[in-house]
Amino acid sequence: MSPVRTVGAPGMIVMIVVLAAGVAAIAYARWTRAVADADAALADGRFEQALASYAEAEARFDRSAAAKQLFASDYRRVMANQLWVLHRLERYDETIDVATRAPEDALPHFWSGVAFFEKGRAEEKPDPRLGWFNRAEEEFRRAVEATPADWDTKFDFELVTRLVAELRKQPQTPPKQLMQLLRPQPKPGAKPVKRVG
Repeated sequence: MSPVRTVGAPGMIVMIVVLAAGVAAIAYARWTRAVADADAALADGRFEQALASYAEAEARFDRSAAAKQLFASDYRRVMANQLWVLHRLERYDETIDVATRAPEDALPHFWSGVAFFEKGRAEEKPDPRLGWFNRAEEEFRRAVEATPADWDTKFDFELVTRLVAELRKQPQTPPKQLMQLLRPQPKPGAKPVKRVG
């Protein structure tokens, strides 16, 4: 008969740690299954399905403040991708709503600025249109403050700021002519520049 080997205290501790790590990994994989499903749907271009899975993942995070902190990069990705998909689907009111609950590193001010801008472009009435653009300008300003090195955001902020200034001067500009307000206008009496090439 062979002697029975016993595991010493250090071996037992290692086994418990490995077991706990395995259980934690399985629990994490199950808990973030909605995130993985959403990412896969997004990669395949199934935007509605991705949006539903991101919303499910957000709801899970909302039930646990500790999970938001522990898995902060996953939470940021859920919110940022949700904002991107909503914008892509042109669901601007929902984009603005989700942006109000998104963490700063998901760029919520950028996405709500884009959504307000699009609402302004679609608005026919001058006063509400200027209101949407003012809100877009404010959100882009906050986005620049949050990410001062992002040149795309700075460009968008400057574009909206110029557009708002021009709209204040010419509020009756039709929606289809808004971008023409951003083009430099020749001074009265100036000769047109002849283009060569």
